[in-house]
Amino acid sequence: MFNELLNKLQTDSYLTLETTPTHEPTLEKIVSEIEKYDLANKVDGFSTTDNPLAKLKYNALFAALKLQTQFKKPVIATMSMRDRNKIALQSDLLGANDFDIRAILALTGDPAKMSDQPHTKGVFESNSIMLLEMIYSFNNGMDYAGKPFKTEPKTISPFAVINSYAKNFKTLEKKMYKKIQHGAVGLITQPVYDIENVKVLLSHFENTKGGFKDERELAQLVFGIFPITKLRTAQFLSSHVPGIHVPQDWIEALSKAAKTGTDEEYKVGMDLSKKLFEDLKKLHPKIHMMTANKFDIASEIII
Repeated sequence: MFNELLNKLQTDSYLTLETTPTHEPTLEKIVSEIEKYDLANKVDGFSTTDNPLAKLKYNALFAALKLQTQFKKPVIATMSMRDRNKIALQSDLLGANDFDIRAILALTGDPAKMSDQPHTKGVFESNSIMLLEMIYSFNNGMDYAGKPFKTEPKTISPFAVINSYAKNFKTLEKKMYKKIQHGAVGLITQPVYDIENVKVLLSHFENTKGGFKDERELAQLVFGIFPITKLRTAQFLSSHVPGIHVPQDWIEALSKAAKTGTDEEYKVGMDLSKKLFEDLKKLHPKIHMMTANKFDIASEIII
């Protein structure tokens, strides 16, 4: 299952869909929505988020197990450095490995001060690089302290994230290099909205990969897409989310449409998002779609 996903990532078109477990003791609503829109037959795999914005949600590893069992599709489970120390991180990796959850998205995590749980404290023993190092150790048959396992873990495929835009792309290139150096097989960008921005990212990524002469040169760049159907979403992302650039022509088109009404605003946003998706498929068909569990939008764009 995971070998097929990695093969598609490295040699073919590749499409994964993000799911965000909810503040519920069940994943059934997400499962039923995926079934409703037949999304398991439209994507190569899924991902599960790990308490984004430090808000309490259903566990990402259990969610990955649920989706993987239900749909027989590989799932990339997110693990954040915010909530676990090095013992808990490795313990989770061991348990997940036994259940064949072996694609891990390593994140530092959003600040604990954003949490909806009173007086929450972040752990943050380090950033996501430590988790990549742990996975590297596991893939070499030992824990982070160098103690060998009597039973060697199944190979884990680590993913990492990267900003999609920077005032200085050379700085971004250094971050790419560091994550590939520590074993990331795929770098998933924050959402992109400008095909020229995509070309710049690709150029810097290829420069980065040129520094490796081993299996790390197989690492791939995966472009994040987050469809925009509302003007306020475009304005928020453009103004308040570092590392994302929403072009002015998107904002102007959505602003004009919004004056006509919400239906026109939605139509214009969908048209822009669909065109971006199609352009990306032609240029670099390795895509990770994020829709905040709006699976109807995912289905409409993927078709």
